[in-house]
Formats: sequence, structure tokens, C-alpha cells
Amino acid sequence: MTVLIAGAGIGGLTAALSLHAAGLDATVVESAREIRPLGVGINLLPHAVRELTELGLGDRLAALGVAGSELVYCDRYGRRLFTEPRGIAQGYRWPQYSVHRGELQMLLLDAVRERLGAGAVRTGMRLTGFEQEADGVRARLLDRSNGDTEVVDADVLVGADGLHSAVRARLHPAGGPLLWSGVRMWRGTTEAPPFLTGRSMVIVRDGDVEMVAYPIGGNRINWVCLVRVSGPRPLAEEAGWNRTARAADVWPYVQDWSLGWLDVPRMVMETENVLVYPMADREPLPLWRRGRATLLGDAAHPMYPVGANGASQAVVDARVLAYELAASGDDVTGGLARYEEARRDATAAVVLANRRMSLARGNTARELAGVTDAYRHTTGSDVEALNGRASLTPA
Repeated sequence: MTVLIAGAGIGGLTAALSLHAAGLDATVVESAREIRPLGVGINLLPHAVRELTELGLGDRLAALGVAGSELVYCDRYGRRLFTEPRGIAQGYRWPQYSVHRGELQMLLLDAVRERLGAGAVRTGMRLTGFEQEADGVRARLLDRSNGDTEVVDADVLVGADGLHSAVRARLHPAGGPLLWSGVRMWRGTTEAPPFLTGRSMVIVRDGDVEMVAYPIGGNRINWVCLVRVSGPRPLAEEAGWNRTARAADVWPYVQDWSLGWLDVPRMVMETENVLVYPMADREPLPLWRRGRATLLGDAAHPMYPVGANGASQAVVDARVLAYELAASGDDVTGGLARYEEARRDATAAVVLANRRMSLARGNTARELAGVTDAYRHTTGSDVEALNGRASLTPA
């Protein structure tokens, strides 16, 4: 079986590693001419860390990221509202890691090239269309270096090409617009002294303003400032994404905060590169697959980044996809159907849970504990469930 993966993000690269580990051939095509460690921080939840550890990347992850120990909710004066242990401290068998997204992507890229060969990831190749036949998929690729078009045949096509997925647009041309929550998000990373345990994530709430901050290694703190500026509404596809902004744009919202153990105004103003984008998702799809083409990660289920689950769900998608295809034998479409059956409803639940989480405004320890407990239950990340689940590594 040969699998063509469109997109060399976290989901696409994990899919390539997982398929290779399952004995299947995979090639990744990426529109960008060069893959560079771009972006800011993200969190990998224990269910994703488990999968990457079972792919043999546990030591590399430990060296790259910070294993979180606690989540702290507080007000703008630093008064704790609620504290919850995270990762190993919470009882999981695997840590929760805070990492730089681009550095994680490069770790995965290096692993793919080591295991599958230097030619397994082809950059500067944009998927422009595809046709399906009974026994495979024929994809058209534009070589951005010279403008030539190449035709590639594969048994399976996986669209792991992100929020503005070309594969999704082809499979679901009437799939609906991006939906903006009305929240604008500024993100940045800066060097700053460690705070609290040095492995703490903090969520600071002040009315319609929320700040999330956590260490990602290398004496760096990643922060996200979320401000509700509008009611929910559809978002035009051409709306700016990951646009650059100024730290001064965030300053008015946090200038008088005084946590004591974290200087938020200084952290913001010392950030050189700030990104701003709308917090948006899409309505869950009723189906992902058509024939031998399917979706994975943000292409399948874009979600609000409020539950630290976007990248983690893409990693789990990749592992389930490889597991089901390896078990399918000659029944390729049956394997794809089982993958979708396992993941579509599960990820739709996360999309909807993230929406509820973005609106939750508990102010007491009991209320906030209820919010986080409900989120874990809804998203299938209970400690006992993950610790006791069978491995997704094919026998």
C-alpha cells in the first residue's frame, strides 16, 4: 500500500512515521519550499505524548519540551482561583509537554527523513487536484520551483494540509465557512525568568481578557492573550491569518496587572514577534472520506485552541489511520472507513467541548474543577481510560 500525504505539519509527519512503523509506504508533499521552525508554543497532552513515545520519540520530546506539572487559574493580582496537577503529577503514565511548535515539527521531519529516507518529504510541491479510480488516487502536483505539473499515483490520499486544506475543499466544496468566535488572539514567545514551579501553566482572567502563559524550554515563556471583541460570526477565508502585530496592541489589556511572580506587562512588551489571528473553527463534518481520500488534523476538524488539543488530536488521528490501514489488508476503503468511525465523532466532541470551554467562566475552585473535569470526560482523556487503553501499534 502506498499513501500520499498532503501537508508536512505535525499531523502529516506523524502519519508518515506511523505508516512506516506499520510497514506501509508513505510520501509527504508540502507546498512550502522550505520547512522552517516557525510559530510559537503549543501543548502536547498525554494522549499525544503516548503515541509519539510509542513511535520511539520519547527521549527527543523530553529533551525538547517542558513537562508541565500544574495548571493554575488566577486573577490579575496573582490570587489563585484553582490549581490542578498535569501530566505525570495527575496520574497519567505519560507527561504533558509544552514545546515550540516549529521545533516539534523539525523533530518529526528529522525522524521521517532518518527512517523513510531523504526523499520521503518533498517540499515546494502543491497539490492542485486529484481524481479517484476504483483502485487508487491520481494526484496532480505543481512544482513551485519551475511551474511543472507532476502526476502521482497512490492507493490512498490523506489531506493533512491544515485549516485551508485543498483536499477538504475538493472533498467537501460546500463544507461551510470558518466560524469566528468573536475572540481575537495575540501570541508571542519571549525570554523571561521561570515562574511558580518552573513547569507551571497559568491562566489569568480579567473580565473579557484572558492570558495563558507557560514555559517551552530555553528560558522562553509562551503567552497567548485572548480578548472578546465581537459576537460570533462567519469568517471570510481570505481573512488574515498569523498576521504580525505589535506588543503595544496588547499592552492596554494587561498594563495594570500585578501577579507578583510573573511580570505580564514586561513579558508582553519585551516580545519582539507578536502574531494575531481570530479564534475560529468549523462545524464538524458529517463525513471525512470519499473513496480512497480522507482527512486528518486541522483539515478534518479545526478547533479553538483553548483545550490544548489541536496538535494532540492530529497525532492520535495519524496513529489510528496507520493502525486501521495496516489491519485492512486489501480492504483499503474498509480501513479508511474504520479510521473515520473511530475519529470523526471523537474529534467532533472535542470541537464542541472547546467551544463550551471558551465560554466557561467559573470563578471558584469548585466551578473551575467542574469545567476541567467535564472537558476531560467529554474529550476522552480520562486518566484511567488512557492508561488502560490498548496500544495503537499494530501487532
